[in-house]
Amino acid sequence: MTAAENVCYTLINVPMDSEPPSEMSLKNDLEKGDVKLKTEALKKVIIMILNGEKLPGLLMTIIRFVLPLQDHTIKKLLLVFWEIVPKTTPDGRLLQEMILVCDAYRKDLQHPNEFIRGSTLRFLCKLKEAELLEPLMPAIRACLEHRHSYVRRNAVLAIYTIYRNFEHLIPDAPELIHDFLVNEKDASCKRNAFMMLIHADQDRALDYLSTCIDQVQTFGDILQLVIVELIYKVCHANPSERARFIRCIYNLLQSSSPAVKYEAAGTLVTLSSAPTAIKAAAQCYIDLIIKESDNNVKLIVLDRLIELKEHPSHERVLQDLVMDILRVLSTPDLEVRKKTLQLALDLVSSRNVEELVIVLKKEVIKTNNVTEHEDTDKYRQLLVRTLHSCSVRFPDMAANVIPVLMEFLSDNNEAAAADVLEFVREAIQRFDNLRPLIVEKMLEVFHSIKSVKIYRGALWILGEYCSTKEDIQSVMTEVRRSLGEIPIVESEIKKEAGELKPEEEVSVGPAQKLVTEMGTYATQSALSSSRPAKKEEDRPPLRGFLLDGDFFVAASLATTLTKIALRYVSLVQEKKKQNSFNAEAMLLMATILHLGKSSLPKKPITDDDVDRISLCLKVLSECSPLMNDIFNKECRQSLSHMLSAKLEEEKLSQKKESEKRNVTIQPDDPISFMQLTAKNEMSSKEDQFQLSLLAAMGNTQRKEAADPLASKLNKVTQLTGFSDPVYAEAYVHVNQYDIVLDVLVVNQTSDTLQNCTLELATLGDLKLVEKPSPLTLAPHDFANIKANVKVASTENGIIFGNVVYDVSGAASDRNCVVLSDIHIDIMDYIQPASCTDAEFRQMWAEFEWENKVSIVNTNIIDLNEYLQHILKSTNMKCLTPEKALSGYCGFMAANLYARSIFGEDALANVSIEKPIHLGPEAPVTGHIRIRAKSQGMALSLGDKINLSQKKTSL
Repeated sequence: MTAAENVCYTLINVPMDSEPPSEMSLKNDLEKGDVKLKTEALKKVIIMILNGEKLPGLLMTIIRFVLPLQDHTIKKLLLVFWEIVPKTTPDGRLLQEMILVCDAYRKDLQHPNEFIRGSTLRFLCKLKEAELLEPLMPAIRACLEHRHSYVRRNAVLAIYTIYRNFEHLIPDAPELIHDFLVNEKDASCKRNAFMMLIHADQDRALDYLSTCIDQVQTFGDILQLVIVELIYKVCHANPSERARFIRCIYNLLQSSSPAVKYEAAGTLVTLSSAPTAIKAAAQCYIDLIIKESDNNVKLIVLDRLIELKEHPSHERVLQDLVMDILRVLSTPDLEVRKKTLQLALDLVSSRNVEELVIVLKKEVIKTNNVTEHEDTDKYRQLLVRTLHSCSVRFPDMAANVIPVLMEFLSDNNEAAAADVLEFVREAIQRFDNLRPLIVEKMLEVFHSIKSVKIYRGALWILGEYCSTKEDIQSVMTEVRRSLGEIPIVESEIKKEAGELKPEEEVSVGPAQKLVTEMGTYATQSALSSSRPAKKEEDRPPLRGFLLDGDFFVAASLATTLTKIALRYVSLVQEKKKQNSFNAEAMLLMATILHLGKSSLPKKPITDDDVDRISLCLKVLSECSPLMNDIFNKECRQSLSHMLSAKLEEEKLSQKKESEKRNVTIQPDDPISFMQLTAKNEMSSKEDQFQLSLLAAMGNTQRKEAADPLASKLNKVTQLTGFSDPVYAEAYVHVNQYDIVLDVLVVNQTSDTLQNCTLELATLGDLKLVEKPSPLTLAPHDFANIKANVKVASTENGIIFGNVVYDVSGAASDRNCVVLSDIHIDIMDYIQPASCTDAEFRQMWAEFEWENKVSIVNTNIIDLNEYLQHILKSTNMKCLTPEKALSGYCGFMAANLYARSIFGEDALANVSIEKPIHLGPEAPVTGHIRIRAKSQGMALSLGDKINLSQKKTSL
């Protein structure tokens, strides 16, 4: 029996406050009480039977005094009572009294009230005694023709379960249901009948579907979903049937129900890999993403599209749909937009890159006009990065993209402007033909740049790539414009002195009318003197940065001036012009040095910046060829090396990705012919419906590793000792956001343990979903109790508790066995992830919780081996490239990154060294700094690293 077909019995909450009533008092209530009293007594009887009491003397009382009553509440309770009461004698024969019960239910099946009929039919689904069901069969059949759909649909379910359990009672059930299905009009009844035919007689279900295949679109969505499941299962088991039903699946893609469309698209992809089928399914997914308002649905369907892309033959089809995929960008959610842009970037090709760039440019311009929203800046950053990647992959596009993006250098959002600057730097280095355009645009926006960091980068680009005399002079003009009047110190002092003359002006306030106590008007006016406030003058940008004490930009300016001055000397032959330009550059540097040493800036100039500016002054005064080479050639070579290393790394990761996706077949691999393969050997024959159901229930059948330690037994935790009266052990199953504890409880005594209850409590960000129900354990009996725990964040949690029970017949208080603690491992929630260096630095600066772990207890003696050991223990990913870690120099620094399934980021910086003075066998020393947004994450990761240090090296 599959997981979907397991019978779900009625669950009843049992309050354990009061003492259990005696059998005599219950009998009295059931015989002589009114309806309300009988209802309460019946509830108590049900609870006692659930707790293991037999109460055989009450059976006849209930049949005589309760069964004939017509009260609906009592009828509902009786259905529960007959479900749980023992119906057989100890030797397995049916109790004589049950014949009377059977007759009562035959009458209920002919009752004029449709609710009583329907609920009785539902109860019959749970009966496991064929002798009880046999006399009821004619009445059940008659219910198929009842006027009310509630009765008819429950009659179908009853016939299905009876046919499945006792086929001899109704051997013609499939034929009966098929005839019923042909004439039925109600959607829910048709759905139940069709569901039964799928499981009981698939051929009849297919015959019915064949007769109405053209009307499938007019059916209700619940029936359409069942039809999709049937087609999937049939084509799965018998691929030759695909041609017969694929048209039906195509039609269901046009269904009005989103659920049907989603399932139909998923089924179509598994049934056919033809480009038309993939295109239709992908188009359906895109429509769903755009039309559905729920962001979770959008993300799930986007994941299906990404899965489609992973297949090499499907990628080509999806490339034609890039423009449709970009329609998803209309969604305001950042996560959806991020995934969409990544998918579009993966699918872009030379055929559609132009259209993609046009759409992205429009989106970038749109973000400029939108009123500031917290995600607008992040979205603009995403768009800039996507355009950057497009331009690097397709250089022809760079000329279209650069003019739009350059405007964002003057943006208030530094992160977006920094991304644009990085892109411009790469473009100007790679594409020689675009240099004049970039320099021209840079000079246009230079004066409006607001951020000092962007200003420094722009200065560097202008200093490095201005190659004509006109451009160099333009740069100098812009720098003079940004600095304002020079010498700076003198002009600032004059300005201060000019504004210190106080000018008081006398002004008369407006006359104010007041009403006196007598009701007459009185006029009041006042003379007020005011001094004009000192107006904060709009300073030029560079002057503003320097007066705020940011002299790092001055050092950058000095380097830029030196570069352009040296280049100007080589371009212009006239000695007078050369000297004039050099003198101007040196004057600017000298006036900045003077300002730095004065008391005008908010912070004085640092020694490093003084050294840098002094060095540039010396270089300009001497103009040696060696310095000329260093300033004008070596700097650019360094950038070129960095960019080529970065490109090589990207190509390597893309190559690895494509190798993963390419299905490589070795020369000696056997060829599998579908027609010759036995059904149980087909590797692709995994039932998607069954897999998704198991995944939802947390029973995903993972392939166990060859190592027996990696099996389930590895996750079993012993909770009590072997000598305790109750032995307990738990299997901890972590299923993403919840933990399922499967606790085995064994009664090791010779007594019956009543009200045996597992009481649990949690520590950390864990929450117990429901209290496990009490049990009654016979001597040396055992039982499994399941408990669900919800997890809200990534931190080490502890589950603790005890088992309490009563001993049958004992007068003492409740007994208690304390359980060992169950520690929930943080590693179940942490997954390796990657981010850029800039993102890592930004998060490192933002995250407030830091945990510093010293490396003292390890016995690993190799730096690289230690790093790999930490990566394996913590599930983190090393962001530092392998090239940077290769070689041996006695110390190592690396950045690690991981993300939890709850979206929390964890950063770590490993700084380790090998103390050479202690000999070759000395262990690694150093420390690891962990940063996270939450305290729990930082502490838990630190504990994990501390524990894993002590393990022996592998």
